[in-house]
Amino acid sequence: MSAGPYTLEALRAEPNALAPSYARFRVSERVLLTGHSHQAWPDAAREGQVAAWDDAARDVDDKWANAFAQADLVREGFARRIGAATAEVALGQNTHELVTRFLSALPLEARPRLVTTDGEFHTVRRQLDRLAETGRLEVARVAARPVEGLAARLADAVDARTAAVLVSSVLFETAEIVPGLGALAAACRAAGAELLVDAYHQVNVVPCDIAADGLADAFIVGGGYKYCQLGEGNAFLRVPPGRERLRPVLTGWFAEFARLADRPADGVPYGEGPARWAGSTWDPTAHYRAARVFAFFDRGALTPRFLREVSRHQVGRLAAAFDALGLDPGVVARERGRPLERLGGFLALRSPRAAELCAALRTRGVWTDHRGQVLRLGPAPYLSDAQLDRAVEVLGQAARS
Repeated sequence: MSAGPYTLEALRAEPNALAPSYARFRVSERVLLTGHSHQAWPDAAREGQVAAWDDAARDVDDKWANAFAQADLVREGFARRIGAATAEVALGQNTHELVTRFLSALPLEARPRLVTTDGEFHTVRRQLDRLAETGRLEVARVAARPVEGLAARLADAVDARTAAVLVSSVLFETAEIVPGLGALAAACRAAGAELLVDAYHQVNVVPCDIAADGLADAFIVGGGYKYCQLGEGNAFLRVPPGRERLRPVLTGWFAEFARLADRPADGVPYGEGPARWAGSTWDPTAHYRAARVFAFFDRGALTPRFLREVSRHQVGRLAAAFDALGLDPGVVARERGRPLERLGGFLALRSPRAAELCAALRTRGVWTDHRGQVLRLGPAPYLSDAQLDRAVEVLGQAARS
């Protein structure tokens, strides 16, 4: 029940033991059920923002040595949270930048087919929609639900023309954990196709171990905007070993940063390891902030395993409190057949008036969001049980009104 200086009981209490470390986000004054999207940043993050400014003011263009050191800390932080080697992790400002770089490295002329689902986040969904519009690529989509057979349906859709499969490990709309990705990775391997797993809704809330999960051969993409509390500008791409042959067409000059003085005359050079997937000049402030947040998590022993324990308790409490309301399912309802242990870090409620409910909750001090007809309640470790109960009570008032 305990992890380092914190216990589940200390985070359930009022006030929550973590809340004082998030004073600037005022997590005790309002109920931020946005943990599945934009979690509050610990006050330590501000120290990183200020340090980035101070380094630039002192060192001007010589600040980059310190900036690269911060990036290394962020790369290490992501690597430890997915069970990867640090040298396998490339960084980007957002997942779209990294996904498009991945796509540009695929042999799409020889294998002009991509396989995905109809439940992917807009980063993948929109880009693949646009690529399909060109008529030069075939994009095959399989139904994301029921989630139990999703990996098998994707595997069945892979053929000799398939360059890659792109799928989430946790569905962004429903929080359902996708089982069987290890078997899908084996099917991709057998067909000579790449597998890219969008783990954004998994990292730091559902433990991830790429070896144990059978994903040693998979590309993993994700970022820190959600459960890692890193804010914008912090995304990663885990590149499996043995992909040195891949040469992203969408490439920036940082990909040859270490070789600028000796560029060969016979082709565009690439750096080693993560540098192969690098872009160009970025705002290093995000990495200063992220490095401080990862250090804060480490000092508090806020490991993915402990955070999963906290999340399961919080999602379960929200679900039980919602069920106790006995609301009209025509107004708002949740799926009862889904075991809570098969959900990620938020509770999805279906309502034809999700947007109205979201707005009504906000006026009452409860922050959440909606996707279409899905109202998403995303707790976070700095919220107490009393705050969760209060949020559901407010939801009941709004639904009945």
